[in-house]
Amino acid sequence: MKTLNITNASKTFGERTLFTDVTFTINEGDRIGLLGLNGTGKTTLLDGIVHPNNLNTIEVDKPKDFKISYLKQQPDLDAKSSVIDAVFNGSGEKFQLIRQYENSLAKFNINSTDKKIQNEFFKLQEKMNAAEAWQMESDVKSILNKLGITELDKKIGELSGGQQRRVALAQTLISEANLLILDEPTNHLDYEAIDWLQTYLSKYKGSVLFVTHDRYFLNEVATRIFELENRNVTEYDGNYEKYLQQKAANEEIYASVQHHKTQLYKQELNWMRAGVKARGTKQQARKDRFTDLKEDLQNKPEAQKEMSIDIAQQRLGNDVFDIKDASLKFGKHIILKDFSYLVSRGDRIGITGANGSGKTTFLNTIAHQLPLDSGEVKTGQTVRLGYYTQHTEDMDPDKRVIRYLESIGQGARNTDGNQMSASQMLDTFKFDHQMQGSFIRELSGGEKRRLYLLAILMNQPNVLLLDEPTNNLDIETLTILENYLTNFKGTVLAVSHDRYFLDKVAHKLLIFDGQGEIEESYDSYSGYLKEASEKKQAQHHEDKIQKHEEVKEKTEQKKTETKKKLTYAEQIEFDKLEPKIEKLDDEIASLKKELNDASNDYEKLMDFQRQLDEKNQESDKLMDRWEYLGQFI
Repeated sequence: MKTLNITNASKTFGERTLFTDVTFTINEGDRIGLLGLNGTGKTTLLDGIVHPNNLNTIEVDKPKDFKISYLKQQPDLDAKSSVIDAVFNGSGEKFQLIRQYENSLAKFNINSTDKKIQNEFFKLQEKMNAAEAWQMESDVKSILNKLGITELDKKIGELSGGQQRRVALAQTLISEANLLILDEPTNHLDYEAIDWLQTYLSKYKGSVLFVTHDRYFLNEVATRIFELENRNVTEYDGNYEKYLQQKAANEEIYASVQHHKTQLYKQELNWMRAGVKARGTKQQARKDRFTDLKEDLQNKPEAQKEMSIDIAQQRLGNDVFDIKDASLKFGKHIILKDFSYLVSRGDRIGITGANGSGKTTFLNTIAHQLPLDSGEVKTGQTVRLGYYTQHTEDMDPDKRVIRYLESIGQGARNTDGNQMSASQMLDTFKFDHQMQGSFIRELSGGEKRRLYLLAILMNQPNVLLLDEPTNNLDIETLTILENYLTNFKGTVLAVSHDRYFLDKVAHKLLIFDGQGEIEESYDSYSGYLKEASEKKQAQHHEDKIQKHEEVKEKTEQKKTETKKKLTYAEQIEFDKLEPKIEKLDDEIASLKKELNDASNDYEKLMDFQRQLDEKNQESDKLMDRWEYLGQFI
């Protein structure tokens, strides 16, 4: 069993210590979710495991052949490289061979009559055969397809930021590493890609250490939880649900113990102050106990202030947005097509759908940042808009944190009507006085997003547009935001693929299917996805039946057209195939019933869904074989 041991990992920036003396072991097969508030050093720790010189101290003990593959938050890809070159940028012989073959194939498809191109292509085909590299190539293309990357010859520089990140994820997954380190792997992925990645990592033979904000994903994938808190790592066994249970129990025990120690300390303090002069054994023991208690309480982790969002909002009338006959098109890509919709006070609308279908563009149009081709968006007179975009806007890196917030405004009122200064507001968002004086460039990516969220809320909006708010926000901040939105009396429109967030926040959904097709659902996001999956499975089953009938028809035709026979072994195989397929169909039907059973919990439903996917794949393979053998009967 190959293990990775990390000992004495520490990192300090100036006067700020992120973590110190962090020690842990990653065993083969572990899938570890790393949690922690933005700015505690999660990304720095991941980076330090790969690049030890970036930390002040760290000891990394691993086998010589131990391989780590690392997905960074900001992928470092060559803009001039093609997608296929970037993905196969490994040093392995098979990687190089596949890269050469794919480039040769592209040339061959353009000019198949050129003798030089032909010779090169056929030679590389032979090398692929000799190296048995076809399966690896097939696996990689499957991974790319699942992640929505289909244009393999496109240049990296021509891709969007989200597409580049998906290419980097594919590059990381195909590396056949002993340990995958993934920093926010679900960012910029739609539900189907997240669901596929969840299954892929759950079955991964090596180990996985990952940071994510997606709590459903974390719950399904993680077998251990590391929490970076109070400058060190606390380990928990199990998934996110078990972590929450243990964390709650620990907090209760800790509070009880500390209360007891504090009371005992006060008693001992009174005794010491009484000026007892005796130096007997009992009195000395009490003095020693006093000293121990004092040191214990002084060295305990500093009590963390609870982050809170206590900001009042402006009054909002009934009319928010009245969208009439809205149309918008970019080239051949239709975003909106004669779309009409009324958004009212109190609406909680989750906006989701495939990447590139126009969700962010839709928010930009109703925020009047992008004009429509035709139609109009009327905004209510009392609307005070807060728009949390995917990118932190107008944030000067050379400005200090408190000066940035003061430039937004001189503070806001809380729900009790009291005026709060910029410093007080920063304090409630876990920016201590030292951090308030820091330059924005010194903040982590997540801390910048938390500061940006505070800047949006500081203007006391009554309508919130949130574009992928779960990207780069830690789970604690997300939980606080979700609770705030639950009690928010205004209107919320949120673009997200995060199932947990939308299930908690959204009362209805707008699903962008692409090319201007938008459907409305009053189901929860999880409920909608389950229904969509069932429809897809039903369609798959119908397609399979149709294919089955077509094969039967072709087989009957072949019987009359040819006298070619199967071998004895093939005939036996063919005779056994149909009963196997029928048995699989029965098992698939049974699994579908389980999926429709409301009494099953989420964990069981996901297990049934995985079994169903496997049975469908097996059935497809048998059908393909049955179709092939059927030609010769």
